[in-house]
Amino acid sequence: MRERLIESTRELLWERGYVGTSPKAIQQRSGAGQGSMYHHFRGKPDLALAAIARSAEEMRGRAEAELSGPGTPLQRITAYLSRERDALRGCPVGRLTQDPDVMADPELRRPVEETFTWLRTRLAAVLAEARADGELAAGPDPAATATALVAVLQGGYVLARAAADAEVYAQAVDGALGLLAGHAQ
Repeated sequence: MRERLIESTRELLWERGYVGTSPKAIQQRSGAGQGSMYHHFRGKPDLALAAIARSAEEMRGRAEAELSGPGTPLQRITAYLSRERDALRGCPVGRLTQDPDVMADPELRRPVEETFTWLRTRLAAVLAEARADGELAAGPDPAATATALVAVLQGGYVLARAAADAEVYAQAVDGALGLLAGHAQ
């Protein structure tokens, strides 16, 4: 039941945000009674934190699988950037940054902040590896480039949702890969 509560809350947070995710909605989605919910969690903030942490952990796991997978550093970055995503649904972690209640609560914000810090750092490490291997020119700063790549992905979601067109997201990724290829050796 604990897992169903967490998974239901993850989905609701992604769909509706924190305010729109009521305990009643969580109970209905998970099939849990009020007693079950409060048996496993102290309340909505506690359950939301578990759900946000799970989404963040899942995001890091998928990214790490691609960034440490086979291929050259630039091939691994390309695999990460090009991975199939539901562009119109957006990023389950990135969307939380638009939720004022999540961002105002240091505990709820922490896994979001840590995930994006980790992702920028991890991408910067792979970019530095590409430079060290001679695959990428010495010009672009790995940390700044990593931050730009994360911004392109998150911004691509926003643009695709605004246009109701997943192709806009694909264009953002293609553009970033084109810019990165311009520095490849």
